[in-house]
Amino acid sequence: MKEKFYKYIQELQDTITHKLEAVDGKSTFKEDIWERPEGGGGRTRVIENGAVFEKGGVNISGVHGELPESMQQYFGVKDANFFACGLSLVLHPKNPMVPTVHANWRYFEMYDKEGCIVDQWFGGGQDLTPYYLFNEDATHFHKVCKAVCDKHNTDFYPKYKARCDEYFWNTHRNEARGIGGLFFDYCKATDTMSMQDWYNYVTEVGNSFLECYVPIVEKRKYLSYTKRQRDWQEIRRGRYVEFNLVHDKGTLFGLKTNGRIESILMSLPPHVQWIYDHNPEAGSEEEKLLKVLKKPKEWT
Repeated sequence: MKEKFYKYIQELQDTITHKLEAVDGKSTFKEDIWERPEGGGGRTRVIENGAVFEKGGVNISGVHGELPESMQQYFGVKDANFFACGLSLVLHPKNPMVPTVHANWRYFEMYDKEGCIVDQWFGGGQDLTPYYLFNEDATHFHKVCKAVCDKHNTDFYPKYKARCDEYFWNTHRNEARGIGGLFFDYCKATDTMSMQDWYNYVTEVGNSFLECYVPIVEKRKYLSYTKRQRDWQEIRRGRYVEFNLVHDKGTLFGLKTNGRIESILMSLPPHVQWIYDHNPEAGSEEEKLLKVLKKPKEWT
């Protein structure tokens, strides 16, 4: 399973980066191959200063070795080894009318001292973070997510949409990071879902990413915007940074397993503002977004 999924994310990385380069039309992804001293490595691809994407990364990794002490305590195990692989992407467009997007699909195995698998699971999801809210864009993103989920189990979309709203919640701000999408984790074999079934589901979600996001980018990338709207984008990006550094489990796992810091912090935007006690004007488009972030909607 780990070899099959790693091969899948390698191919998916190629598919996504080639399409995004075509969408941008100016910049291309810089590739960085790296190795982890404890075992494994990855292939980081970063795009910067493009016509559409100010900064973005589409990264894959496959790492293995002894599970660090802090993570053994987290999982409640002793003397365990692990293998983890996944694709993680974040795209920060230049135009504030185009939303930031994040996606991640991953697979994890844990082994005992004899090398036998004692646990394995899939996780992942995809979510959208707009700066200006276009209802039809949010609806499109969620409808694609729902259609993929419904092919496998009609319970998946409402369950994983709710988990996404719950997970990407900036508790210290009492607001969502964005308008959500899907979030699933610890997807293990059960009486009704084999690991192959989970593989089929997760890969289909991964394959849906471009359909979720690219039509929105194409629709909004040429819209005009003002400096005030750009400032708002950078203020909201600050909230994105806060979530990733304070709450995100993936960032924590990478830092605690001696992950590659440049790849882990690839998710951070290049230009951000923190304005003291900033509040948008009543009745403005900015306030309209905040109201939705305070109370997640059902978009489908």
